Amino acid sequence: MSPSTRPRHGHRSTARTDPRHDDLRRTFPALDPCEGEEIASTWWGNAWVEALEAAALDRARLERGRVYAGRGSVASITVTPGRVTAYVHGSRPRPYRTEIRLRTLGEDDWDEFLAAASARPDHIAALLDKDVPHALADAADLLPTPGDLIPDCSCPDDGYPCKHAAALCYQTARLLDEDPFVLFLMRGRGERDILSALSRRNATRSAAERAAVAAEAPVARVPAREAVAARELPTLPPPFPLPARPGRPPAYPHAPGAPDPLALDLLAGEAAARAHTLLATGKDPVARLTPWQDAVRLAAAHPGSGLTASTRALYRDLAAAADRTSTDLARAVAAWRQGGLAALRVLEEPWDPPAGPFDRARPALAAADFPHFRPWRNQLSSRSFQLRLGRDGLWYGYESDPGREDWWPRGTPDTDPVGALTALVGG
Repeated sequence: MSPSTRPRHGHRSTARTDPRHDDLRRTFPALDPCEGEEIASTWWGNAWVEALEAAALDRARLERGRVYAGRGSVASITVTPGRVTAYVHGSRPRPYRTEIRLRTLGEDDWDEFLAAASARPDHIAALLDKDVPHALADAADLLPTPGDLIPDCSCPDDGYPCKHAAALCYQTARLLDEDPFVLFLMRGRGERDILSALSRRNATRSAAERAAVAAEAPVARVPAREAVAARELPTLPPPFPLPARPGRPPAYPHAPGAPDPLALDLLAGEAAARAHTLLATGKDPVARLTPWQDAVRLAAAHPGSGLTASTRALYRDLAAAADRTSTDLARAVAAWRQGGLAALRVLEEPWDPPAGPFDRARPALAAADFPHFRPWRNQLSSRSFQLRLGRDGLWYGYESDPGREDWWPRGTPDTDPVGALTALVGG
């Protein structure tokens, strides 16, 4: 072929770093097969895949490349500035030498990236946790766009890309998921170089801040005798005004043996939000929650679209603290996001409603061409859909694979069972 980028989620951790590399050359052993799984899970890994697929001229070759990647046809991958290289096994006994090239960044681009990263401690903490804030990626155009990835392969296929180059691209996305510093290396700088540059800039910034503090006027001092002498004290100043929103917690970099930075950040943010509400209203919004309900609330407050490794660890720890499973917590989070504490109670507390709305629901559903619902306590169930009447008078939708009785909250609560079911079926 001729020449022509959370609360990381559920796929496996297979990007095993070979310790035998310098800062500008890294070689990764062949990744484990991943047939039937999504190729990328992080937003930057998906950006890499999108850049490949948007520029491809033949979808069939992409699909073949995905199959090759999934079954482990790509051998060890070597990454150097501007180049990703691997041998890919195809239909012939001899593997093909395949590479992907992309432009390295100039000094001005790297200076802009390092300035943006060192300006905020949370950005540095994110990088140390193998995460890439969107603002940093945008600062220096780190991620590829369609046409940035230039494939080359020793095979006779002249497709753009051929299936071997597509397989290498898909496997590279898995490497990027596990370690975004691989992307930085592709763009021209190694991990140690970047971290050293950030350390120098951070030290310079801290020194400047200390110098500014030292240059301020000295603090006024009062002799101890005068401080304890009897006198009429001045009126206390008025309290500070309530800030418009809770403050941001400090960044917690990862350190061996220290608490999980994500958990610290989540708990500090929650404490700030509760304190702000208490100051504004005089009431603690979560004081009446049980430990389990509070664990569900904490997990629901953390972004969970496509669970990252950090989010999975958070779910695992919160569930274990409440003596529940991660699946229990995920189902409860879905209920909380459906309707808060009331929806969580609907999930966990079946009850016997009095005569009235529940008895009128089945005829109303039948009249709307939804006849096949069987009642049990406050629940009406079909093969795939279920409605539960809450004590608040709302109907809550649930869905399950046919015949599995594995009900998950879904849809928006409604006072009308037909409306709740219509939204559930149509969603």
